[in-house]
This record gives sequence, C-alpha cells and structure tokens, in this order.
Amino acid sequence: MGSISNRMMMMRCSFKQITVLLCVFNVLAILLLLQSILSPLFERHASQQSHLPPEQLKYIKEAEEIRRAMEPVDLIKRVKQIQLELESGVQSQSQKEISRQKQATELSKRLTDLRSSSDQKALEEWRKRKIERAKKREPTNIGTNA
Repeated sequence: MGSISNRMMMMRCSFKQITVLLCVFNVLAILLLLQSILSPLFERHASQQSHLPPEQLKYIKEAEEIRRAMEPVDLIKRVKQIQLELESGVQSQSQKEISRQKQATELSKRLTDLRSSSDQKALEEWRKRKIERAKKREPTNIGTNA
C-alpha cells in the first residue's frame, strides 16, 4: 500500500508540474506569435522612411504645406466662436429659467404673506364689529335687567 500512495504522490506532483510547464509554453508561444505579427509592421514603417529618395521627401513636405495652406483657418475659428456662443446661450437660458423660478417662488411667498396679513386684518375687523355689537347689546341688556 505504501508504494501505491508514493505513485499517487508522484503523479500528483507531475500533473502540477505538467500544468505549469504547459502554461509557460503557451505564454511563450503567444509572445512569439505577437512578435512575428507585429515586427513586419514596424520594419515596414521604418524602412519606408529611410528608403525614400530626397526628391520624394521634398514632394511630400510640399504637399503637406499646400494642404495646410488650403485649410479654412478663419472659418474654423469662426465655427468655434459660434459654438462657444451657443454654449453660453444655453447657459444663459438655464440662468433665465432659474431666475424665473426664483421670481415665481418669491411671488408665491408674497401672496401667502398677503393672504395671511389680509386674513389678520379681516380677523381684526371681525373682532371690532363683534365688540361693537356686544357694546350695543350691553345697554339694552342692562336696561332690561334693571
């Protein structure tokens, strides 16, 4: 039985070792594939710049200068200005909306204050009338009681 358990231990270790070796092999294979795929791109890019004759390089530079000269720089600047104006216009509209909301809340507060003050005034008038009626009744009540 001891030899069987030793064999199992050796197989377990060997399975672990094989798994690790397989993972390392896969990583190396991926690195080699990436190198083989990407290296021609870099070599081509470097070789194109070094193998061009000076006349062709001059022609390329002139073409780039002509292209840059043909760009409508003023138009691009004006478009950017218009975009900034529109963005600020959107902000001013939101600010207008906020001020309108503030004015509406202020107006509603004033109306509630006015209503409460008018209610207080009405209550005071009612009390005065009630007192006047009570005063008018007192002499008649006093006269009938006597």
